[in-house]
Amino acid sequence: MSLNIFLQNLSNGISLGCLFALIAIGYTMVYGVLRLINFAHGDIFMMAAFFVYYSMVIFSLPWGIACLVAVVLTMILGRSLERVAY
Repeated sequence: MSLNIFLQNLSNGISLGCLFALIAIGYTMVYGVLRLINFAHGDIFMMAAFFVYYSMVIFSLPWGIACLVAVVLTMILGRSLERVAY
């Protein structure tokens, strides 16, 4: 295995680990405050990924702008879900 492949795999692993840590922190925060487990957490993360994808494919936005659009849309989705469900 070359050094480039190793470094790329290391970078991918650290990125994925950070993503899993953020999801776990979100579960912990919601459970700590509400004493309820929000099983829609994964759905909201998946919608954020779809928002980025569709922003890039349909609207041809650059990656950074698409991520900002996804953050805003995901906040709106989370807030409206919180209002309806809780």
